[in-house]
Amino acid sequence: MKGQVSARQEVLKGLWDQNPTLRQLLGMCPTLAITTSAINGVAMGLAVIFVLICSNLMISLVRRLVPNQVRIAAYIVIIATFVTVVDLTMKARFPELSSSLGAFIPLIVVNCIILGRAEAFASKNGPWRSVLDAVGMGAGFTVSLTFLASLREILGNGTLFGVTLFPAWEPWVVMILPAGGFLTLGLILGGVNLINRSHEASRRRALVEASRAAAGFALPGAAAGTPARGEA
Repeated sequence: MKGQVSARQEVLKGLWDQNPTLRQLLGMCPTLAITTSAINGVAMGLAVIFVLICSNLMISLVRRLVPNQVRIAAYIVIIATFVTVVDLTMKARFPELSSSLGAFIPLIVVNCIILGRAEAFASKNGPWRSVLDAVGMGAGFTVSLTFLASLREILGNGTLFGVTLFPAWEPWVVMILPAGGFLTLGLILGGVNLINRSHEASRRRALVEASRAAAGFALPGAAAGTPARGEA
């Protein structure tokens, strides 16, 4: 029987190994469109975390009750319910932020991350694991958006969360334009790929060294110059 992943691993996988933005390249529309300021990245990420946790939990609870033929439609209705809660709450309490994010809050309904986790994970696992998966994936998405948005805001405006960092900074206007979003995301993805390749190369070297050490331990005579069978 396959060993079950620990709760810690379930959460941490979304931060790097299965990061929805940097590894799976999901949710690219909001990633490129709203990351002109760090506060937008944080707000969008928190909205996605809320919807992910609530929808994953609900779908996990009703997964055995929903007929297979209408499961996608049922999932969308569940997701849309929580997206509506987020949308109306932001319009009532944070109207400027809601206006800044625009249509991308309602469009969380069709975000590939939300529906993908519902179909790939919540519909096949219990409530507790589904919540852990949602926390990890949502946190990974939030960190990615905030990092990307922070870079674009610093380079494009010389500010971070609206606070001026470099008074004499000459803004790179291109960084807060769509082209800047593509450029910055591409550089980040390139850096992530380099790190992954470096880790993979290190892992392979460690395996080779371990294999050699094991072979040397199993055949001590070979290292000592003992003649092989048939050599006399």
